[in-house]
Amino acid sequence: MTASSACSSLLPSEWQEGVDGAPLPEGDTVGDWIAFGDAQTGQLDKANDRYRAATGIVARCEQRDRDAIDRARPKFLGIF
Repeated sequence: MTASSACSSLLPSEWQEGVDGAPLPEGDTVGDWIAFGDAQTGQLDKANDRYRAATGIVARCEQRDRDAIDRARPKFLGIF
């Protein structure tokens, strides 16, 4: 069996801190709030991209480990 932390150790440690939301606007005009909404959407995009990257990295790592275990198992009569 492989170490359970091996795959998660491939992820950047700073990702555990998450992605901060955009700062609230200092002004109270519609334009200020539109700019805030756009910035907040950008931060959400960044967070979602990190999640997709992380799950992809871990999935490929786990598959690599499963493949290595399968290759390392002795075959019964050379075929099983």
